[in-house]
Amino acid sequence: MDRRNFLKTTGTFIAGATIARSALASARPESNLPQGRIILPLNRNWRYSPSVVEGSHGRDFDDAGFERVVIPHTNVRLPWHSFDEKSYEFVSCYRRRFKLPPEARGHRVFVDFEGVMTASTVWINGTRLGEYKGGYTPFSFDLTPHLDFDGENVLAVDVDSSERPDIPPFGYQIDYLTFGGIYREVSVRIVPPTFIENVFAKPKDVMTAHPSLDIDCFIQHLDPAKDSLMLEVDLRQGDRVLAKGTQRVPPSPPAADPAVHAIHLENLGAVKLWDLANPNLYTVHVRLLRGAQPVDEVSRTIGFREARFTDHGFELNGKVIKLRGLDRHQTFPFVGQAMPGRAQRRDAQILRNQLKCNIVRTSHYPQSRHFLDACDEIGLLVLEEIPGWQHIGDEPWKLISIDNVSRMLRRDWNHPSIILWGVRINESKDDHDFYLRTNALAHKLDPTRQTGGIRYFQESEFLEDVFTMNDFGFPLKPPNHPRYLNTEFVGHTYPTKTIDQVERLTEHTLRHARIHDQLASNPQYAGGIAWCAFDYNTHGDFGSGDRICYHGVTDIFREPKPAAGFYKSQCDPGEEVVLEPAFHWARGDASIGFSNAVVCSNCDHLKLYIADVLVADVDPDRKNFPHLRYAPFVVELGELFHKWGDLRLEGYIQGKQVIVKHYSGKGVDQKFRLLPDDTGLIADGADATRVVFRVTDEFDAIRPLANDAIKFELQGPAELVGDNPFALVGGTGAVWVRAKEQAGTVRLTATHPVLGKQQVEFEIGPAVPEAV
Repeated sequence: MDRRNFLKTTGTFIAGATIARSALASARPESNLPQGRIILPLNRNWRYSPSVVEGSHGRDFDDAGFERVVIPHTNVRLPWHSFDEKSYEFVSCYRRRFKLPPEARGHRVFVDFEGVMTASTVWINGTRLGEYKGGYTPFSFDLTPHLDFDGENVLAVDVDSSERPDIPPFGYQIDYLTFGGIYREVSVRIVPPTFIENVFAKPKDVMTAHPSLDIDCFIQHLDPAKDSLMLEVDLRQGDRVLAKGTQRVPPSPPAADPAVHAIHLENLGAVKLWDLANPNLYTVHVRLLRGAQPVDEVSRTIGFREARFTDHGFELNGKVIKLRGLDRHQTFPFVGQAMPGRAQRRDAQILRNQLKCNIVRTSHYPQSRHFLDACDEIGLLVLEEIPGWQHIGDEPWKLISIDNVSRMLRRDWNHPSIILWGVRINESKDDHDFYLRTNALAHKLDPTRQTGGIRYFQESEFLEDVFTMNDFGFPLKPPNHPRYLNTEFVGHTYPTKTIDQVERLTEHTLRHARIHDQLASNPQYAGGIAWCAFDYNTHGDFGSGDRICYHGVTDIFREPKPAAGFYKSQCDPGEEVVLEPAFHWARGDASIGFSNAVVCSNCDHLKLYIADVLVADVDPDRKNFPHLRYAPFVVELGELFHKWGDLRLEGYIQGKQVIVKHYSGKGVDQKFRLLPDDTGLIADGADATRVVFRVTDEFDAIRPLANDAIKFELQGPAELVGDNPFALVGGTGAVWVRAKEQAGTVRLTATHPVLGKQQVEFEIGPAVPEAV
């Protein structure tokens, strides 16, 4: 099927945009029946084959020999490093049997895929529906003409996970891996012939005493609509309705594209703004009525905020905020991109709450809706961009990329956290006509947000609203445009591992600090987004020789390197008092003894004790970091050692001691710890949580040279995702515990060869059954 015709026949539905956010884990589908819309999650009971078997698209094919899997699913599990990407570059087959509820008769039935890597050919009951090209954007197919409304139906998907040059980001080299499989959720959407295809809520005048709200309701007419309908829209804060509006929907013939009906709400009262500290959220509720009878109903979560890049930086609600963030790849060890919502949300929490970032860039593609939902909820700004990496393909390739702009915006335009659309292929050369089209489309679809385009040379043609620049030099180039944002630095110029010698770990930290100090020196720098948050898997012609780029401020398991302490230290002490050394405590790990100690902190004074003797009173290094609000502390220890012993760091603010940390001088592994992110999961076969394990000194400081093999035993209805045994890297590591489909108690036992056993228990709660 031609891509453009496919878009028309499916009504350009964007998966996730017409699904209520609670639909995948809420009440049974019957509760939705009065509204005429039924969303049926389709994530369990899939059958999987790593190859396409003759006849496997047919309705009567016997798939009993296929593996039973749950979505999100990776087409093959892999080691966390040192593997060949060809291991996942193959065509696999997924099959799912389902029956429709009686209420589906007379309705339209779509299957909605949120993300499949990389190309998907979809079949229903033996009929080929078409191929979708793209691994990062949602897509749908209309199943209605081919369904058996009384019996069993079979959905089959051939998933081509190879790096096809006709699909962005492929065509040349890319510095990351894409993996394979149906790695985001799937659902069946049952809607009336006239339904709400999408909703875009646009707050207006939010900084005035009279804020208002424009809501564009996209109404799809797939069959002739002979009767007038009524649109009813209300704005809610919790259960309280703040404003309501209506509009008549006249009779309409069938149309390939949805009709837009704009409703204006005013007299909202004093709305609470969405900002970093108080990310206040509201709900827009839209109903389509025939008389008093609901025909269709959807909701959207929104926030009221004013976000603009100006010639003096970035402003949120009229206040200039220096942006400080990290780029994020959404890949994980062992399963690539196939992590459920809990793990996606955890990444947002790590960035906001542990690394204290105020912005993240979704490099280099649209990311999970769960991640973006979390950004809305916790106050983390987002620069979201289309898939790509340096290469621009031919015209059909460009058309896919332009379509990616549309799908990205139409899926995500209600997220208050998103402040900038990236509509240029990352670090690509100029292409005037191509980027005129991507910018024009973004501005047409969303006139409320600015656009950017990530480039690596300042001479690049500036077609977007914000000049977004990857600059890996130091000092940085001065801004050459009034709206200027640095979007990558450090990264590949200084790869750093948790096991590196102390001088490299310290220098890695200082390089990030130097860049942010320069960014703070000039208001025309809107801020900086460093490369990058987490180490990530890559191709053999990149990285450090084991298929990993060690560019992150944390490792691939999300465990912090010393540079993470710099980002953490830039928060206000009222949020958290931070004291993070950029070293591990060892006398002789530097080239000529340990002499240069760097500590990242938001205190205004530090005291250092060795073996309980005060050796230094130190203030922030304002000489080398004059512009940072919280400059690192640098202490020359060379002449301060009276003898070796434990290190005690004391942090002070305005003369008051506010934090103390201890580091052992014994050089002995003392404790073994298990640290789960969560101890409660849902028995849906996909829910998973990370379990970090560390070897520490007696003060809980990581022992970075510990490399013991940790053995695991798992009891109960769950599986272990990760190496078993697991050899520690930098004194730490992580596995994931993934729930099966039965409720119960799970016990994970981890055994260290010297320090013994640790246990943690998880309660697996029942999941809502899938109705089909």
